[in-house]
Amino acid sequence: MSSVIVRVKQKQIMDLIAKGKRLDGRGLTDYREIKVEQGLIERAEGSARVLLGKTEIMAGTKIEIGKPFSDTPNEGVLTVNAELVPLASPTFEPGPPKEDSIELARVVDRGIRESKALDFKKLCIKPGKKVFVIFVDVYVLNHDGNLIDASALAALAALLNTKMFNYEIEEDEVKIKPGYTPLPVGKHPIAVTFAKINDKLIVDPWLEEEQTMDARLTMTIDDDSNVCAIQKGGSGYFTPKQVLEAAKTAMEKAEENRKKLKW
Repeated sequence: MSSVIVRVKQKQIMDLIAKGKRLDGRGLTDYREIKVEQGLIERAEGSARVLLGKTEIMAGTKIEIGKPFSDTPNEGVLTVNAELVPLASPTFEPGPPKEDSIELARVVDRGIRESKALDFKKLCIKPGKKVFVIFVDVYVLNHDGNLIDASALAALAALLNTKMFNYEIEEDEVKIKPGYTPLPVGKHPIAVTFAKINDKLIVDPWLEEEQTMDARLTMTIDDDSNVCAIQKGGSGYFTPKQVLEAAKTAMEKAEENRKKLKW
């Protein structure tokens, strides 16, 4: 797409948003259609696919036994990774994780961790020696904007779908027993992302809106409508009034999107 066409499209987006409208017909605080599927990958302990408009995310979980961190000897470990698959966008390149994928993984990880979604103490097998390590791998399969919200939702849906193997301790060794139990997920954090365009806030920016925005703000909301994590992106800024406005909207949207999950 030529730079002239891009500038014309961006001006059209900004002019419409100034009037309280959007190019795809949504209101300023409307999400695109959300679809959540769980349990798609047989070899994973848990999995989920999220479609947010044309943005597509796949998440899978794996459970291993490992050592706890020295400062939390009686708690399990969570590790979140994100991969921007080159086929998902012309801007994604193969190779080591870039800044965007690292940020995506950290925002998803922080939302889960700070909301206390997982009961890490229940993931302890033997304090200081053995704990369950939960790996969450997020794959961006198609990029059409707002990767954070879609990835956070996919990661949570995969965790809710995750089954832990039963076990017992015999002579200091972990013996796997028949059957499974659900992962101890007690909270359901939902990320809600805003873009600031023409001094107005819009929810769930699609790709062309992201290319037009001045700044991005993501708030992760728990079941009790608490803001448990915030991430700001872009070179622009948000006024205190806009942050409070965003928080109020995020609480409403989080409650709506949480209903897409099964647990």
